Amino acid sequence: MTVRIGVITFPGSLDDRDAQRAVRLAGAEPVALWHGSHDLEGVDALVLPGGFSYGDYLRAGAIAALAPIMSEVKDAAAKGMPILGICNGFQMLVEAHLLPGGLIRNAHQQFIRRDQRLRVENSDTAWTNHFSRGQEIVIPLKNADGGYICSAETLERVEGEGLVAFRYVGVNPNGSLDDIAGLTNEHGNVVGLMPHPEHAVEPGFGPDTAAATRSGVDGLSFFTAAVRAVVGAAA
Repeated sequence: MTVRIGVITFPGSLDDRDAQRAVRLAGAEPVALWHGSHDLEGVDALVLPGGFSYGDYLRAGAIAALAPIMSEVKDAAAKGMPILGICNGFQMLVEAHLLPGGLIRNAHQQFIRRDQRLRVENSDTAWTNHFSRGQEIVIPLKNADGGYICSAETLERVEGEGLVAFRYVGVNPNGSLDDIAGLTNEHGNVVGLMPHPEHAVEPGFGPDTAAATRSGVDGLSFFTAAVRAVVGAAA
């Protein structure tokens, strides 16, 4: 079975090609999709990539959440399709109410770029089933609007229902509540996170110095996990 994973390009997307490469390295077929389309082209899973969709006007991800293709994304999510939102894609998912809460300007008001340690809090999702709960991984982080916020009531539900997928370890880089780096929905098919797993899918890619991010391969497991979830659901 050839698993086909769609990567949606929005005006201002920066990491769509990187996500396509990650999909390919995971053994699946990447399918380029366009924000103005209503056709998901029969894909088995979806990635909403990082970038600055629509220039981050209004709020990061807010305009993209109203793009034509998001109607199909919402329908696909409701039917259980695996959907991953990375950075700007995570912002789109919360703006589209596919994940709870919101994302605001980093607490220190600066863009941040670093290798970020994460702890896997939920390994039962379509995108985390190749990790174990409590496992620590390193994923590159680069954002200006990554501070996770929500109401006290929502935070209690997110924590109580196990919807936290990833938590920052060592340092909270953006002031997110409870060190939250990523979330899942109740069914485990929709996952969003601020760090960029597509930038950690092959060894030796990018500079390897103390002054720059160092890529590893922890991010590849996100994409192989989705392939496993799709194949398992079809079996």
